[in-house]
Amino acid sequence: MPKRNPPDTNRRREAPESAPSRGPGALSLLLFWPFHLFNLLTRPLGTPLRFLARVAGHPAVAALYLFVVLAIIYGYRAQKYDLSKIHAMPERSIVHDRLGEEIGRIHGEKRSLVPLHQVAENFRKAILAREDERFYHHGAVDPIGIGRAILKNLEGKKEGASTLTQQLASDIFQLKRGEDTGGTARQLDRKLLEIAIGFRLEASLNKDEILEAYINQINWGRQIKGIGEASRIYFEKHPSELTLSQSALLAGIVRGPDSFNPFKSMEAATRERGTTLNRMVTAGVISQAEADAAKAEVIEVRPEWRRENQESYAMDAIRRDLEVILEKENIELGGLNITTTIDLRIQQKGEEALDKKLREVERISGYPHQTRTAWREIPEAQRKEPEYLQGASVVVENRTGAVLAVIGGRDANESRFNRATQARRPLGSVFKPFVYLAAFDHGLRPDTQISDGPIEPGEIKGADSWRPHNSDGKFGGMEPVSYGLINSRNTMSVRIGNFAGISQVKEVSRMAGFVTPMPENPASFLGTWDASPWEVATAYTIFPNDGTRFRPYLISEIKDRDGNILYTTPTLSYPAAKKGSAWSISRILAEVATHGTGAGVTRLGFDKPCGGKTGTTNEFKDAWFSAYTSTLTCVVWVGFDTPKTTIEGGYGAVLALPIWVDIMKTADRLGYKAGKLNSKINLVDMELCRLSGKRATAACRVAGTAYSDQVPADIALPAEDLCPIHPAKARAVDESTLPPPAPEEPPLRAQPVEELKIPLRALPVD
Repeated sequence: MPKRNPPDTNRRREAPESAPSRGPGALSLLLFWPFHLFNLLTRPLGTPLRFLARVAGHPAVAALYLFVVLAIIYGYRAQKYDLSKIHAMPERSIVHDRLGEEIGRIHGEKRSLVPLHQVAENFRKAILAREDERFYHHGAVDPIGIGRAILKNLEGKKEGASTLTQQLASDIFQLKRGEDTGGTARQLDRKLLEIAIGFRLEASLNKDEILEAYINQINWGRQIKGIGEASRIYFEKHPSELTLSQSALLAGIVRGPDSFNPFKSMEAATRERGTTLNRMVTAGVISQAEADAAKAEVIEVRPEWRRENQESYAMDAIRRDLEVILEKENIELGGLNITTTIDLRIQQKGEEALDKKLREVERISGYPHQTRTAWREIPEAQRKEPEYLQGASVVVENRTGAVLAVIGGRDANESRFNRATQARRPLGSVFKPFVYLAAFDHGLRPDTQISDGPIEPGEIKGADSWRPHNSDGKFGGMEPVSYGLINSRNTMSVRIGNFAGISQVKEVSRMAGFVTPMPENPASFLGTWDASPWEVATAYTIFPNDGTRFRPYLISEIKDRDGNILYTTPTLSYPAAKKGSAWSISRILAEVATHGTGAGVTRLGFDKPCGGKTGTTNEFKDAWFSAYTSTLTCVVWVGFDTPKTTIEGGYGAVLALPIWVDIMKTADRLGYKAGKLNSKINLVDMELCRLSGKRATAACRVAGTAYSDQVPADIALPAEDLCPIHPAKARAVDESTLPPPAPEEPPLRAQPVEELKIPLRALPVD
């Protein structure tokens, strides 16, 4: 048997070093190099010391190693958060009237950013004493605070250790969202991310900047964000005016704003105030005497009746305009200063005047409808949309188009429906001036004679057998055109519309600003179609403006939070009607307000020059009065949301005109002075025929229908546009060649004027 060689023990010992297991050793060295390094450093120590060092050191190295790993991971995650959000907190945009008075707040969050130097020092001391006493002495984390919190929790007292910087990071980036469903692991993850972002904040901002951001971010309950809104809503004052007592109360309720705020529980808010004051004494920022005096101070907060958001019809109209003007980003971030054309004094007076008049109506004996008082007596939970009598008004500045007031009902808190801009109601006679305007554009004159008699079948184009009546049930004879508008005669107005042509009347209404297209049927001449008070008010401005219409607008200027102008509204105008025609209508409407259907204006105490028109629809369902001075135009509508008779005899002059007077008397007193309704218009002398409205001929003179008139140059008839009714020797009258009639003999008449029953349809239509 062959002799075996003894095993090579040296080779066996070397085998592991040459085996393929070298890879795992390298991986171990790579992953656990801190431990290998620590072992290497402690190797020179004696065995007992080396053992003790490694027993104590390995956990420390593990903790350090874990810290580094977590720092890398959470540092990377923290980089994804945009710190510019600290400077872009959504806040309320403030809406002002034209005089700088605040109308309301809109968009963004319920917050108004306030610089730190504008916050009372009392509050700064209070919030630090309550939330982070060592804020100016630590970084993103407070080791001493952590140690103190651990001890307190071991004693059974719940206390957090988050610094203001950590709280700010958590609030700005909403790190707690969804935390309730994630358990302890989710909370730990959030806390580590919060710390990582906190370090970034401390590196980017100084302590005052962090504190400023924090006090503007805090939630104070009721969706209130930041010290600015908290101070305004709870105490109705600026943060710079907060007393020590108020400061301590606000700082105290931060940890439970929905439970401890004074609107919810005055007892809880008072208790938190006391706790904060005690902490301020402990921190050495106030004396015990100061704390005792603050505790004794009676807490006075905003009264309950002013706590709820007060709705506003003006703000509703402004909000709709802003949604068109602003980008989505501007709306979400807010922080804008918006100057509007609204004059709060006139807005408030209009609201008061409307409700005052309608309350008078509701007190009439036997009034058959729901009253506002009765509706308010219904328990709130059982109330439906109000069915009481409503109204609306719009006030516009003639020479700019600026809207001074938008009154959409009696109370926006009781009904959000804005009748000034959204309601479309039959116009009634307030539309008649535009019918006459179209006719004047085609040569008709105020002194032209028109029949007030019954409409004959087939007389009105497209009307078939339609025969409208006058509101008094009576008919008359031949009357001047102006008489028809002053006394709101339906039969005359329909004939005048027929003369102008329905398509021409529709175009005039469009140019005047009626957004709702006029239906092409003769009944539209009497305002049987619908439009809003806004449309009526802006359309009527063409009369005091000699045919010029200014684009109506509500927003004057928008600035960002830094004062940069983002938007301004230019004054834009265009010729909506012939100057001479609008001037002629305005002269007639001035007579309406003195001895026509609007004569109540003077009787009720408004003695300034004005012009306007009443309007009443069938069965007294709608009452209108639209009128103007040299400065302002105002329209008032009264009626029910679901159309029905208001009261018997509920004419525009009865229901709407008194409200107009109250508004305009206030406006005049406030500086919107009503001057003379004069215009610098070029007039030319003409000889016209009263029956045809055309240039008079010799035959007109013989018939006694010729008269002299001063006609605006832009609507003066050409010399060849002669009277077709009296064509004998059809020549324009030249007074220099005509001998005067013999004084002892009256002029010859072919037929008495009152017997000429020639309907207007016989006139040529352009």
